Amino acid sequence: MSELMEAGKVRSAHPIAPEVRQRVMQALADIEAEHDVTVLYACESGSRGWGFASPDSDYDVRFLYVHRLPWYLAVEPQHDVNELPISDELDVGGWELRKALRLLRRANPVLLEWLDSPVVYREDTALTAGIRGLATHWFSPLRGRYHYLAMARRNFREHLQGDSVRLKKYLYVLRPLLAAQWIEHGLGQPPMRFADLAERMVTDAALLDEINALLAIKMRAGEAKYSPRWPHIHAFIESELARTVVDANYKKPEGDAAELDAFLMRTVLAVS
Repeated sequence: MSELMEAGKVRSAHPIAPEVRQRVMQALADIEAEHDVTVLYACESGSRGWGFASPDSDYDVRFLYVHRLPWYLAVEPQHDVNELPISDELDVGGWELRKALRLLRRANPVLLEWLDSPVVYREDTALTAGIRGLATHWFSPLRGRYHYLAMARRNFREHLQGDSVRLKKYLYVLRPLLAAQWIEHGLGQPPMRFADLAERMVTDAALLDEINALLAIKMRAGEAKYSPRWPHIHAFIESELARTVVDANYKKPEGDAAELDAFLMRTVLAVS
């Protein structure tokens, strides 16, 4: 273990430059003004939220928003995603609240991660407390585990087959594998921060050392950095993928959406 690292700890950082935060806040204000909506919550969803950003990583801003009441009374379905063109390193996109609650009913892991982001740009604390409470109720271990294993298998198959591999792709496989382990251990919704996952789930000291070494390089190098295979990490990934089987019942029936309907109505009326 590096002298700079406490035993059992995993490198992590969430760098958000003040000028970037200001740009994000202005982008959210512009969206509200242009589309007559209220942004309820905005966070980092990518590597800066996971804690292993490179210096040139994008800022992946994701947000939830709500329209005024008349928008919800139209006969025809309305557009429920709001995305800005990617500008420099700023990637901003969000979901309308009704869409988000439909996804929550399906225990969508991406939405659950947003709500756990360590980098929050903006939030209505009362309303986000409500949706976080609903998220706890609607989390599905079967669906969550399936999501993370499918993500790990896809990234491993598409990006880690050569002798030279892109550093960040190791993390794009490790993170979902550790999240799946977290669920298997009955710990509930996995945390968004990679360090929280690794510190709890990785017990092999050699593997943890190699993960920290990988993170140290990744957090200093560019997004496109390649290296030879990392033996402990690669062996762990292959072992985990070989042993994991997806439960065929992961598409279990959805529950009663009455509480989600009530939350949507309360929120829309509150901002209208």
